[in-house]
Amino acid sequence: MTTQSKASSPSHICVIMDGNGRWAKKRLMPRSFGHRKGVEATRRCVEFFATAGVKYLTLFAFSSENWNRPDDEVSNLMELFMRSLQRYTDELHDQGLRIRFIGDRDQFSDKLCQQIEQSEVKTENNRGMTVNIAANYGGQWDIVNAARQLATRVQEGDINIADIDAQQFASGLVLDDAPNPDLFIRTGGEQRISNFLLWQLAYTEFYFCDCLWPDFDEREMQLAIDEFQRRQRRFGKTGEQVEVAPEC
Repeated sequence: MTTQSKASSPSHICVIMDGNGRWAKKRLMPRSFGHRKGVEATRRCVEFFATAGVKYLTLFAFSSENWNRPDDEVSNLMELFMRSLQRYTDELHDQGLRIRFIGDRDQFSDKLCQQIEQSEVKTENNRGMTVNIAANYGGQWDIVNAARQLATRVQEGDINIADIDAQQFASGLVLDDAPNPDLFIRTGGEQRISNFLLWQLAYTEFYFCDCLWPDFDEREMQLAIDEFQRRQRRFGKTGEQVEVAPEC
């Protein structure tokens, strides 16, 4: 008799933190209040997953499409982003965590770019969990950037077109030094990936929940991990191929 192999604990988790605005609206509060409460949930999330042994946590903080939101909301988000970095960088550093930003920084203010760089430099030698913050990030932007890099290398004679494969392509993506995510979590009830890590999510396990992000607590996080560990990860194989014999 054989038993199906189950997924082990995830090494890399990525999260779309959705539902801040709706959480605030239910309480007849402005969306900015929901975003502030969302920062508290993010802090819980980082602490919980670091303690659980996760090596990489990638958080979708601000997409390249979020610039289309009302100007006052974008302004509040940028200010909240700045204040959160100023407030929590030292705390994350003391915990041995590494902060890294992925995305296009060209649209950010000089002051915010300086704060981002300071946070990265301060924590760059830490060996705990890496917290990737996706800000002004889009999966299509990521793929186009990688394609441009390969085109430049071909033009300069560094590689031949025939040499381009999936591994070469992935080396140009923003998370080239991290394993692909094992578990994708989206809160807030929506079931789509919203232009997030389009290449990297090819064989990731998806977990959607109705819980709005400010309410995403330790219990909800554990439920996500428990569900992941019940999955059978096949990576293109059949279920029979990944079955394993029980220990004697």
